[in-house]
Amino acid sequence: MRIALFILFLSTVVCSDLTGQDAAHYVEKGQKLLHDGNYTDALDAFNQAIQIDPNDLAAYTQRAFTYSVLKDYESAISDYSYVLELNPNLISAYLSRGSALNKLKRFDQALQDFSKVIELDPENSEAFNNRGWAKKGMGDKEGACKDWKTSKKMGNAEAKIILKNNQC
Repeated sequence: MRIALFILFLSTVVCSDLTGQDAAHYVEKGQKLLHDGNYTDALDAFNQAIQIDPNDLAAYTQRAFTYSVLKDYESAISDYSYVLELNPNLISAYLSRGSALNKLKRFDQALQDFSKVIELDPENSEAFNNRGWAKKGMGDKEGACKDWKTSKKMGNAEAKIILKNNQC
């Protein structure tokens, strides 16, 4: 009985070590496939990593990005939301989820995500830029122009073009 328990314990330890390595392997594989433009296979690799380690933030983040590239914004939002449950201060996840929400014209939710980024990082020019788009989508041109001007002051070159194109 002791030997059986020891073998069970040892196999659990060995498998958990391999599992961590396997999840990282699939994330790396998915990133290479993503870089090569092979999005379907990249999704498969990230799904395998998530099956091995359901709390792998890199796998979820990369899968969410892949969903966004494929314009499956609902799936991207779902993955970014899960990532934020595990790490509620991850700025890149708020920015990316907010961008996906903007694509779906869910501007009020996008505004919340970009505002959270600004709360966490008041010097994040991208958050001001993107929040400007959410405000514009909500019909608040004055607020949008204000955010774009703030972004421009922070050195965001894109904001200068946006300000000109939106007659701010």
